[in-house]
Amino acid sequence: MTHIAALAGIALACGLIIYLVFVKVPQKVKGLEKTEQINAILPGANCGACGQPGCFAYAQALSQQPDLVTRSPCSMTLNDPERVAQLEKALGVTLDASELSRKAVIHCAGNSEVICEYSGAMTCKAAAQILGGYKRCPYACMGLGDCAAVCPQDAISIDPDKNIALVDQSRCTGCGLCVAECPHNLIELVPAGTKIVLLCSYRPLRDIPGREKCELGCIRCRKCLKACEHDAMEWNKEQGIVQIIQDKCTQCHKCIEACERRGLIDLSKAHEEDPVRAE
Repeated sequence: MTHIAALAGIALACGLIIYLVFVKVPQKVKGLEKTEQINAILPGANCGACGQPGCFAYAQALSQQPDLVTRSPCSMTLNDPERVAQLEKALGVTLDASELSRKAVIHCAGNSEVICEYSGAMTCKAAAQILGGYKRCPYACMGLGDCAAVCPQDAISIDPDKNIALVDQSRCTGCGLCVAECPHNLIELVPAGTKIVLLCSYRPLRDIPGREKCELGCIRCRKCLKACEHDAMEWNKEQGIVQIIQDKCTQCHKCIEACERRGLIDLSKAHEEDPVRAE
């Protein structure tokens, strides 16, 4: 009986300790409730495009720095008005999704000649290690799909005829995961409202003897710049390439019509057979 009484006393003491701990010790780590609230709003894709290891880590960072959402927004959230409204309320901020949203653009028209047969590992990064790739232009899209493989929205496909990657703008969320995958740095995140883009990345400062641009490559004639009547184009001397000032662009398409190489296109009509007249 003595042993039973001792055990009962120990059990009672343990139960009392557990009760006191439950009552006195906070049930949640400081800030965790806020983090969980924000995390419930996020898409849960854990893509890492925001710069954090996953959605929970991003939620934790936002709970401590609400303004981080404007410097490093979650692209998937920006494409969902309901999530945007919930996030604004949770963080106490105002978000302009149209200003923060981005789209991926691949600066290659896809007409570069194949100059050798490549039989190595079927990735762009591997192919780029051998003389910069197997196409005439050393900066051409090789179309082996490194970017498509990492796209969480299946917004990137490979054109079987042109053998280049194409972006479905209606599906692209601008997460940016594809950008780091391109060994030729052809992919750029541009504001979702971008109008005219140049589908060429060949810059004279990077010319390589014996490696030519394709017949659609920009020749720096500047006819597009002269055709623009709204001062929406300027010449970047440092890069040796034309740049479009999107805020001034009226989408009159005069620059597109003036381009002999058909390298300038309306982003909403990207990769169409005739982006100017296919309306």
